[in-house]
Amino acid sequence: MRILIADDDRATTAMLGGTLERWGFSVSLVHDGEAAWHEITATPAPALAIVDWMMPGIDGPTLCQRVRQDPALAHLYVILLTGRTSRCDVVAGLDAGADDYLTKPFDPEELRARVHVGSRIVALQRRLAERVAELQDMLANIKQLRGLLPICSYCKRIRTDQNYWEQVESYIADHSDAQFSHGICPPCFEKIRKDFSG
Repeated sequence: MRILIADDDRATTAMLGGTLERWGFSVSLVHDGEAAWHEITATPAPALAIVDWMMPGIDGPTLCQRVRQDPALAHLYVILLTGRTSRCDVVAGLDAGADDYLTKPFDPEELRARVHVGSRIVALQRRLAERVAELQDMLANIKQLRGLLPICSYCKRIRTDQNYWEQVESYIADHSDAQFSHGICPPCFEKIRKDFSG
């Protein structure tokens, strides 16, 4: 997982970056708000960002607000890093759109715990997005089965979108989880018996 660190204090970014890299994370370092915004909106975007409150260009709370206003960035987990420790500052940072709050000087164990929480939430969001995509695909298939199906009135084959005629059971099996077993119904059995007897 890639983590962005945005702080104009180069000593802080070096310490944070080194600590996170030792824990196995890929780290990008920037030193102002504009560079942070560029990294956040790049492809691929970081999964988690640790941003300083006070930075040149765009400050941390404003960066959080921008992130939350862009639906494409909804997945980004943001930890606001600051020397401000008052209750009203914490509330203001969270109200701006930060997911979590870390004070300077940071404690490595607290950092580890907060990054672990962020990683877990990012992983859950990713799995949820994958599940939603699967459900949308399934829904699309169900809608196809509810639509108008061109069927031959003689042989009962269905015409596919590729203009190929296939058996009803093949078409349904391809567009749903239904499986077929074959047998002979009583009227057909009687007809076949008569045909063979004759």
